[in-house]
Amino acid sequence: MTAEVSIRPERTTGSDFARLSKRIADQGLMARRPGYYTVRIAAVMALYAAGWTAFVLVGASWWTLAVAAFLAAVFGQVALLAHDVAHRQVFRLRKASEVSGWVAANAGIGMGYGWWQDKHTRHHANPNHEGLDPDIEPDLLVWSQDQARAAKGLPRLIGRSQAYMFFPLLTLEAFNLHVSGVRALADRSLKHRLLEGTLLVGHFAVYLTALFLVLPPGMAIAFLAVHQCLFGVYLGSVFAPNHKGMPIRTGKDRPDFLRRQVLTSRNVRGNWFTDIVLGGLNYQIEHHLFPSMPSPNLRKAQIIVRRYCEELGVSYLETGLITSYRQALRSLHQAGAPLRGTEATPA
Repeated sequence: MTAEVSIRPERTTGSDFARLSKRIADQGLMARRPGYYTVRIAAVMALYAAGWTAFVLVGASWWTLAVAAFLAAVFGQVALLAHDVAHRQVFRLRKASEVSGWVAANAGIGMGYGWWQDKHTRHHANPNHEGLDPDIEPDLLVWSQDQARAAKGLPRLIGRSQAYMFFPLLTLEAFNLHVSGVRALADRSLKHRLLEGTLLVGHFAVYLTALFLVLPPGMAIAFLAVHQCLFGVYLGSVFAPNHKGMPIRTGKDRPDFLRRQVLTSRNVRGNWFTDIVLGGLNYQIEHHLFPSMPSPNLRKAQIIVRRYCEELGVSYLETGLITSYRQALRSLHQAGAPLRGTEATPA
């Protein structure tokens, strides 16, 4: 179940992707960046420790909710590090990547690493492909008008106004990650179930004990709500601009690897601050083409990839962050049209 996230596409000699891959390799952009990741890991660990130290020092004061907001951002950065680790961007050896992933995800933030890795691997193989990409399965939301017509239960109820409910629903995303990770432990195909389960239970036990030991019950519940809800909003806001609102494929509509990745992904313009907040996922096109490329190299790769797509006549989409959210919400609104009794034409 825990296949490697670092997708290795078929590199047919002379294919469009093979030629692009050679240009990237010639620039040394696939080389690992141990110095960068040493600094980044140390910085995130320091912020993690500082957050929990502040939690203890602030104690039973409503200022603790500011600490909860700070730790929500830190948990998001830990999740982004776990993402890079899973893609083998940080460590060359699989075992080192696994151990680091378990520590960061399971023990650090209460997210099942094995479950998430399997899910993310399938997403990378077929982004935005109905029936193949788990990220667009109709769970609470519907992602296409065909899904809307077949929707029942909650998706049918929520789908009518899902564009307006998208960001409010993100407040539940962290809870969803926790529950999904625990539920995955019942799957016998999940490797290292005992270890992952032990780390998850350990995280929840220490987390809840700390909250109710330091804070009064009401304040502890308020801290948990603010921390987990903002953590979910942060994660959802990082991943939403990447593919939501981009073309959705069905059936045998499966082009070659380069077009499968480029045409379903969207880049977000920004600067060094955007790179930090979005963890390099603002270069989503380059990340999907070269998943194991260290995130600090993606900015340089973008120049090569965008120029190459222009040579091929392949559409390459890059927008501002707000525009990416607007496109995603417009797509959600159009997908729910059949549930409102209208048929909207997708943009």
